[in-house]
Amino acid sequence: MSVLQRPVELSVTDASRRGIAGLVATAEHGEEVIVTRRRQPVAAIVGISRLNELAELQADLRDLALVLARAFSDTGRRTSFDEVLAAFGHTRESLAALPDD
Repeated sequence: MSVLQRPVELSVTDASRRGIAGLVATAEHGEEVIVTRRRQPVAAIVGISRLNELAELQADLRDLALVLARAFSDTGRRTSFDEVLAAFGHTRESLAALPDD
């Protein structure tokens, strides 16, 4: 499955003939280009809106992976704030008594 939607393939030579302005215009119109060398993909040219969309999708997938990992490893046990304070030798009162900096 490709991340790009129906990309046009161009050799490095053909991409050079189009020039930067031509490639930018192609990307601005929503067309995606894969540049190949010896029939192997070496670069992709996409518009900034598509690049932003891909970045958002990447962030969403990262968040999903975190949620799934937490859901899988969650035992259901919760630690109260008072338990955390006790583990560090404090109480709510001892924290309130600390001087403000």
